[in-house]
Amino acid sequence: MERFLYKNSSYMEGKRVQIDSEFQREKCAKIIFVGNDGDRISQLTDEILVDILSLLTLKESARTSVLSSRWINLWKHTPSLVFDAQSALDRIAKRHKLLESERHKYVKWVNSIVRSHKSTTLKEFKIRFDLDRSSKNSITQWLQFAFDRQVQSLELDLDNYGDSSKYYRFPQEFLTLSSCIAPKLKPPFDIFRIHHPPVLGDFKSLKELSFRCIDFSDGMIEFFLHNCPLLECLVVHESDKTSNLEVCGPSLRLKHLEIVSCFGLKSLKVSAPNLASLTVTSLKGLLLENIPMLVDVSFSCHDCFISVKRWFSQLSCCISQLEILCLDVTSLRRSDSKISEPFEFHLRKLKKLVIEYDPTSDESLVWLAALIRVSPYLEEFVLKYEWYELPKLDREMNDLMRFPHRNIKVFKFCGYYGRYSDARLVKLVLENCPALEKIIIDSSISPEIDGVDVAQNRRKDPKEQLEPYVPNHIELVIL
Repeated sequence: MERFLYKNSSYMEGKRVQIDSEFQREKCAKIIFVGNDGDRISQLTDEILVDILSLLTLKESARTSVLSSRWINLWKHTPSLVFDAQSALDRIAKRHKLLESERHKYVKWVNSIVRSHKSTTLKEFKIRFDLDRSSKNSITQWLQFAFDRQVQSLELDLDNYGDSSKYYRFPQEFLTLSSCIAPKLKPPFDIFRIHHPPVLGDFKSLKELSFRCIDFSDGMIEFFLHNCPLLECLVVHESDKTSNLEVCGPSLRLKHLEIVSCFGLKSLKVSAPNLASLTVTSLKGLLLENIPMLVDVSFSCHDCFISVKRWFSQLSCCISQLEILCLDVTSLRRSDSKISEPFEFHLRKLKKLVIEYDPTSDESLVWLAALIRVSPYLEEFVLKYEWYELPKLDREMNDLMRFPHRNIKVFKFCGYYGRYSDARLVKLVLENCPALEKIIIDSSISPEIDGVDVAQNRRKDPKEQLEPYVPNHIELVIL
C-alpha cells in the first residue's frame, strides 16, 4: 500500500481510545507518505489483520478489499458475522410498504456473504431483521452454515412485529442427536431420533444463544441446555409455542437467562448453580431453587392481577443475596400499590434498584419507599417513566423518599418531562440523600404520543428547571 490512513481514534482490546489531534498530525507527517518498506500495517500477519477487521462492522470490513490485492479476501476470513441493517428497519418503520423489498435485499445480502465466506470457525453469527416463514429456506441454510463452523455466539433476532402465526419455526432436524447424551425429550424428538439420520453431531462450541420471534416446541430449549456444555447465556423472546420450560441441571454453566414475552408459558422451573442474572416477564408457574450465585434479577410482569407481595414471594430463596433488582410496575395492581406496611425481608446486598413506572397512573409509590427502606446499602436508584400518554395534571410525589437514605450516590431519572411533580421528585431525593454525588436526567421520550408532539408540549427545560436546586458538589448530567 502506498500510504497508511491514520484516523482520530484507534481500537485497543476492543475499546475505542481517543488520540490527541496534535500528536496525530505529528505522527502522520512521519508515516503517511511512505513506501511499502515503511508500511507497518502491511508487516502484520494475516491473522492479526483479520482480528482488526473483526472490530469493524461487516460492511466496513468488506470495504477494505479495495485497499490493495492483499486485502481483497482478508475480510472473508473474519470470525464475526453480524448482519445488522438498522437503517433498513428504520425505513420500514416509516413506510411499511417497503417491507417485502427490504426483506429481499437483506436475504440477498446475507446469502452473498455466506457464499463467499472462507473462515472454518465463527466466534459470532447474528441475524437481525424483520423476517418470517417466507424466508425459512434461507434462514435454515444460514443456521446450517453457522453450526457447521462451530459458532460460539448465535443470535437470531427476526424482529417480527406482524402475525405471530407466521414466525419462523426452528427446524426439528437440527435437534437430531448422534453422539450427544441427551435428556429425556418429549415427542416428536424420540421418534425423530429413531427414524431419521443425524444432521449435526453436537453443539459443543456454543456459549451464547439468543432467539427472538421464533417458534419453539416444548423440549427444544431444553435440548440446547443439555447439549451445549459451554452455554453461558440463553435469551428467548416471544416464543408463544413454549408452554413448559425447565432450566435445570447441576452441571449447567449457564450464567445469564432471559425469558421475555413468551405468553404461552405456563410454568418455568429454574435450578442452575452458576446462574448470576435472570430476566423474566411472567411469574406464572415460576419456581426458583438452587441458584446460590443469582445476584441480578429483572421482573417485567404485565399481569395486573399480580401483587407486589407476590412478586417478592417468588424471590424468597434468593432475596437476601440480590445486588441488582429491576422491576417493571407499569401494570401494577391498583389495590396492592397502596401497601404501606414494612416488608418482612431485607435487601442488605442490594446496590442498584431500577423501577419502570407509568407516570400517568394514579397509583401510589408508598410501597417503593418501603422497598428503599429495607435496602440500606443501596447506591444507585433509577426511575424510568414509561409514557403512554401525556399527563393533563401534575401529581404529588410526597409518598416517595420522605426519609433519609445514607448511601444513595447516584439517582437517574429517565423520561423527565418537566412537570412540577418531576422537579419535586428530584428535590425530595436531594433532601433525603446526603451522600448523593450525581443526578442523571434523561428527558428523551417518544417524539409523539397519541398524536401529541412531545417537544412542543414539554413543560420546562430540565437544565433551567433543576440547576438552581442542585448544589455545586453534586454533578448534574442532562442527556
